[in-house]
Amino acid sequence: MTAAPVHLATRNGEVLLTTLARARGHDLVRRPGFVALNGPALLRALVLAPDPDADDLAALARLVADAPGRVTVEDPFGTVDAAPWRLAPSRLPMMVRPPSPLPAPALDVTTATTAEELSAVERTVLDGFPLRGLRPGEAFPPALLDETALRFHLVRRAGVVAGACLTVEGDSAAGLYWVTTLPEHRSRGIGRALAHAALNGVDKPMTLTATDAGAPLYASLGFETASFATWWFGNR
Repeated sequence: MTAAPVHLATRNGEVLLTTLARARGHDLVRRPGFVALNGPALLRALVLAPDPDADDLAALARLVADAPGRVTVEDPFGTVDAAPWRLAPSRLPMMVRPPSPLPAPALDVTTATTAEELSAVERTVLDGFPLRGLRPGEAFPPALLDETALRFHLVRRAGVVAGACLTVEGDSAAGLYWVTTLPEHRSRGIGRALAHAALNGVDKPMTLTATDAGAPLYASLGFETASFATWWFGNR
């Protein structure tokens, strides 16, 4: 790896937010210290450096104060204190894995290529991750099918959609996002099948932010915890 894992993950997250803003028609605020997707009912910001200057922090504070709905500020470096902005923190492991092949998925995993398949991915992710402020059709609009950096994966069990995830391929790393297993299919290898398909599709380091519950699965696949990111959440 030519860059520290935290920087690989940060740059990949920037690609994700930039692409989502373009496809959703949301404003994208870009400054040296952060990038923010500013939608009509949500604000999602990503800190880009461990030492954002006072002007950048002030600009981010104003965005948070003016946000009309759900706010998420992701700080991969754990250096920004957003408590004065009335946000609550959560520490999550940021993990990375060098490229190496895995066995083919044990279940049927496909890449969404149609609006109908993309809608199935969206419904699944919205079930597992309450992306408040986004209605069906807004989280993953059909325009995302034209974005070559993004791939949407569906896994089926007995012919029925059981889970989904998203991968983002940047210049130096790929990212794995929103790995979701529907409740009725849990403990059936759904997440592992999705991860195998996603990892076998790229030849770059793969990064992700894990929940405490998901970290053991990723560790078993060769991911290592590189750092702990601080995620700040709030509703305005």
